[in-house]
Amino acid sequence: MGDARKGRVEFRLDRTSIIHVPLGKVSFDGDRLMGNLVAVIEAVVKAKPSGAKGQYVKTASLTTTMGPGIELDLKPTLSLSSS
Repeated sequence: MGDARKGRVEFRLDRTSIIHVPLGKVSFDGDRLMGNLVAVIEAVVKAKPSGAKGQYVKTASLTTTMGPGIELDLKPTLSLSSS
């Protein structure tokens, strides 16, 4: 429970190699959501198995719990996570 309060979130791949991760709440501003997105991408890339080849994060979409997904452009996000 203490880790959840600090913002730690566990993630796993489902059968179709998709990761479902909550990034924030409706009350979060854009900068906070972007920071969370960069942190998630960094954590996923860091957890990449050494045997995995190619581009590890290909696409991302943002959605509410029951709403339609919006495709994200990852080029700026990937450059932020690498710097």
